[in-house]
Amino acid sequence: MNTLSRRNFLHGSALIGVSVAAAAMTPMAAVAAGPKNCRSVKEVFSMSDVDMAKNSEVVQSAYDTIVNVAKKINNSSLRSSILSILENPAPSIAEGNEAGILSSLKKEKLIASDAKAIFPRIQNKKQSPQPFWSAPGSGYGSHHAYPGGLATHTALNVVSAQALYENYRHINNLDLDWDDAVGGEILHDLHKPWVFQWEKNHACRVEQTLAGTGEHHVLSVAESIKRGIKPSLVVAQACAHEHPSSKQGEALVVGWLKAASIIAGVDPVKSGLLAADQKTLPLPRRMEGYVVHLADHDWVISSSACQWSVQALKDLAKEQYGITDETQFNAFRNYVLANLTAMRLYGILSSQGRKAFAADVARVIKL
Repeated sequence: MNTLSRRNFLHGSALIGVSVAAAAMTPMAAVAAGPKNCRSVKEVFSMSDVDMAKNSEVVQSAYDTIVNVAKKINNSSLRSSILSILENPAPSIAEGNEAGILSSLKKEKLIASDAKAIFPRIQNKKQSPQPFWSAPGSGYGSHHAYPGGLATHTALNVVSAQALYENYRHINNLDLDWDDAVGGEILHDLHKPWVFQWEKNHACRVEQTLAGTGEHHVLSVAESIKRGIKPSLVVAQACAHEHPSSKQGEALVVGWLKAASIIAGVDPVKSGLLAADQKTLPLPRRMEGYVVHLADHDWVISSSACQWSVQALKDLAKEQYGITDETQFNAFRNYVLANLTAMRLYGILSSQGRKAFAADVARVIKL
């Protein structure tokens, strides 16, 4: 992500503020501010990460936000496809010939020459290894790294995409495709439940690199292609990690679409994903991808907020709860963050200090 992206995002955020300021506290924020359940550390240690997300009102409210927006997709077939993916983001792409795909990716220099596999482990290719709503938002050292983090991350991004769409319409009189802009954001991380599977120690699987970015991105785009999502939305979705305003940036997006097309078993040009020379996106370039890209910038603050919150939780776990074992701490932090979110906790830590931070944690977990 480059400086241009962040500058444009911050400009867009000022406009988004107009919409947000007028809104009441969302159900997600309300349940984070007033959690109903307080469990003992012993209870938490016995919970699975999926159960933590399932029993979190914050996570379920965030997921409801995403689903409710998905229900507003105008095209009925597209709406049905997106809702189906949210319900079960099964990796249908894993049914492809992995050896042949790996060979093609290596030939195009889209994966490391010594790579042995493409796909994360999967037992049932027709069933996601976990629900969409229980996955973390990213790797264990990055943003929203807790059960349900994907839901809280995506909920904010989807709301941001809607606001950006409206802001560009009202300020610039742009007639963008709402389904592509918002739908692309809903689907942008659809395979994080597959990539970031929970491990026995309550950490998640380590992500691999594919076509120069985290594998979840390319695998998600490939899944959209495989499921017949319309090309213009897939192109917008592919822009989540970069925008095509520079040759270098566009080359990255083109590479992701090429890799995703190989995995999905389609010709990217005939499928309407790339221009005829396979060097650019279809021309003229559409703007919906920029909405997806800018709306995905939640990571800019949430990565650091999660890391700083986790460090404060580690100190607190040792000092007040006597937790020093890594697996037990992972369970402790996962449960706390699933119920309060890393963003909320860091907001308290940064504005009110460690005493207020500890008091907020004590609302959901006790000795």
